[in-house]
Amino acid sequence: MAAMDLFGRRWALRILWELRAGPLGARVLLARCEGLSSSVLYQRLRELTSSGIIAPSADGHELTRLGTALGQALRPLDEWAITWAQAQAQAQAQDDQNPVEA
Repeated sequence: MAAMDLFGRRWALRILWELRAGPLGARVLLARCEGLSSSVLYQRLRELTSSGIIAPSADGHELTRLGTALGQALRPLDEWAITWAQAQAQAQAQDDQNPVEA
């Protein structure tokens, strides 16, 4: 349950998503996560570091071996989210083509 508490915190998964391709510094993370405040970013970085999911690096922060494994575990969720988004878009397009008359 502790993992769900950590990943359920606002911005935690987004930060991990942004780190998936390699290390990033705080400024880049802030730019990529529009609406994320620097105080929340630094709090999440501390939490993710203390949990062993990310680690400081010369280029900012990067995923650890555990963090990389987590990313692999989340791939099915990402695939599901893509399928879900496509279904939502298709349903919206059908609704737009067949408006309900009042």
